[in-house]
Amino acid sequence: MEVIKADITKLDVDAIVNAANKQLKGGGGVDGAIHRAGGAAIMEECRDIGGCETGEAVITTAGELPSKKVIHTVGPVWNGGGKKEEQLLASCYSNSLKTASENDLKTVAFPNISTGIYGFPKDKAADIAIDTVGRYLEAHQDIEKVAFVCFDDENKQLYEDRLT
Repeated sequence: MEVIKADITKLDVDAIVNAANKQLKGGGGVDGAIHRAGGAAIMEECRDIGGCETGEAVITTAGELPSKKVIHTVGPVWNGGGKKEEQLLASCYSNSLKTASENDLKTVAFPNISTGIYGFPKDKAADIAIDTVGRYLEAHQDIEKVAFVCFDDENKQLYEDRLT
């Protein structure tokens, strides 16, 4: 596992993970950036898929992105922690990695899922991401590298502190 500060749409990895909405219609933040950079092919496949439930993951082409595929996962909206938000966020990471494994994708880049407009506390989200990915990698040798891609210094520091 590694932490980098970068634009996830510029990474040359097997799969980037998109923090999508349930309708897979693009939107703001990471989701909008991926759809804008990847072009119409991603949206066409998303329309064919139709949607994705919170905690689940689906896969599409990466269109014009340098990655091979985009794995779309729907993170939970933070409602104080009493609506299984932590379990749902863990499912985003594990189901995304399962999807990568099923599609023979060896390198995966994750954004900070649910920590933007969905309001998930960044420290809790970092703990869940690192724990879930770490457990998955211990049990599945097929994934060679996972990058936590942070857009800002605050998230990057949170991840670095936990991984050292």
